[in-house]
Amino acid sequence: MRHAPKTSSPAVPAVGDVALESSPHPVIVADRAGVVRLANAAAAALLPGLTAGCELSRRGPHWLAEAHAGRARVAYGAVGERAYRASCAETGTGGLTTWWLSDETDHRAARRALATERERTAFLAEASDRLLSSRNAGTCVDTTALLAATHLADAAVVVGPRTGRRLPVARAARGGAVTRTTLTADPADVPGLAEALRGFPPAPSHRIAPGAAPAWLAPEGFGAIGSAVVTPLPGNGVPAGALILLRRSGRDPFTEDEETFARIFAARAGAAVSAALLLAEQSSVTDLLMRDLLPPRPHRYDGVEFAGGCRPSRDDQRVGGDFYDFYPAEHRGGETRAVLGDVCGKGLEAAVLTGKIRHTLQALWLVEPDHERLLKLLNGALLTSHHTRFATLVLASVTRRAHGVELRLTSGGHPAPLIVRSDGAVEVARTSGTLIGALPEVSARTFRTVLRPGETCLLYSDGITEARGGPCGDGMFGEERLMSVLGECAGLPAETVVERVQTLAAEWVGTGSHDDMALVAVTVPRPDRLDAVGGDGPGMYTA
Repeated sequence: MRHAPKTSSPAVPAVGDVALESSPHPVIVADRAGVVRLANAAAAALLPGLTAGCELSRRGPHWLAEAHAGRARVAYGAVGERAYRASCAETGTGGLTTWWLSDETDHRAARRALATERERTAFLAEASDRLLSSRNAGTCVDTTALLAATHLADAAVVVGPRTGRRLPVARAARGGAVTRTTLTADPADVPGLAEALRGFPPAPSHRIAPGAAPAWLAPEGFGAIGSAVVTPLPGNGVPAGALILLRRSGRDPFTEDEETFARIFAARAGAAVSAALLLAEQSSVTDLLMRDLLPPRPHRYDGVEFAGGCRPSRDDQRVGGDFYDFYPAEHRGGETRAVLGDVCGKGLEAAVLTGKIRHTLQALWLVEPDHERLLKLLNGALLTSHHTRFATLVLASVTRRAHGVELRLTSGGHPAPLIVRSDGAVEVARTSGTLIGALPEVSARTFRTVLRPGETCLLYSDGITEARGGPCGDGMFGEERLMSVLGECAGLPAETVVERVQTLAAEWVGTGSHDDMALVAVTVPRPDRLDAVGGDGPGMYTA
């Protein structure tokens, strides 16, 4: 019973007034001693036995008698299964008090429903924020179990899609942490679980009788299961699993309204989990494909150093339209090849074509060592593909001989490589040719030279020379500046040459936009550094 603070109220008609007796609301008039002086027809119908002359404490509701004795102005209580509000007013004569009763059952139910709806809306908003804040499927599953155990049940179990005979399970009890495990269990042991895990067609929630729940379902220390409900976690094309809500023995079972709300929550949780699963699958596929698109690591074979570097036009990309690759000889003394190229365009589509070119070259090298004929074969392969892009590239073949390292260079529409001699002099390789993948016929001219200890051949893309920046922000890095930088790199290791040129080009560009930039350095180390470094690296490159 609740007592409201005393407030002033208007005077009421005297006992026996026609207005009181004919009121449709129950009206009770009692004196200070609690003796009923009047109970109208509505009051008599509500409280049989309550008549004039009886004591309110004997015949009336206890909460009303207590309110009258305590001189309260408003009281609340129940009569049978209905909820009532009683308001009083003194008549002003004879110390009589008039109580007016009004049925508030429907109003209270409406207020409770509104409060429940507000709580559920706030919970769903919180759940959406927490579920969508992570793109990790495991985190989404843990969050689903914790939220369900805290707000919907005494414990929650999230069962993931079945893998073979294994079921991934995440359990959480209210106030506890999530525990994950993988079980060898049959979903058919839990009524409705097999249907929920299929995901399509959508399955309704399924109640489980206490005796039908297997022992593995409840979290450790949970106790006897009083009631359980299996609800699917609907995904976006990917079954996300099932949510099982548990209540302890002795508690009321889940109502239909609670099951309906659980399905609403499960729909949001399933969407988040399935999105995370799809993202993980896509990320795995992307990483697998990316292995063949990423540039190779530095390589050293037969005493010759190969190093490369590539900076895509966008910092958020790992690959771009510029590429390079190394093709080690199968045996010592054989010919090791390198390629550096530039595919028309940027981004992932250009990167996919670079992968096609690299793999095609790897196959063509096995049957065609001649650069010019090889470029013709590559050109034909690109013309017959679905790609509409073209490419420029430069080929390099390196063979160690007794008198030095023989080098063959052939350009297919690409900037000619630069050669820095041991004394710092820089030469331009006299090779030229037409771009690849655009014309039915291509031509190229091969340049041959010998590299001696301390000398380097640099292959580069036009993203280096055409990079704009500098003091005024719009000046090109240019071939002259590149040759000047390269002249200072005589005798340096291949990796150092690449790193130095990349660093200076990046400083020149600053924060401005730029095209893809790629470099390959082929260096014959000095004898003293060769001894210090040791033997050759692995015979074959693994991406």
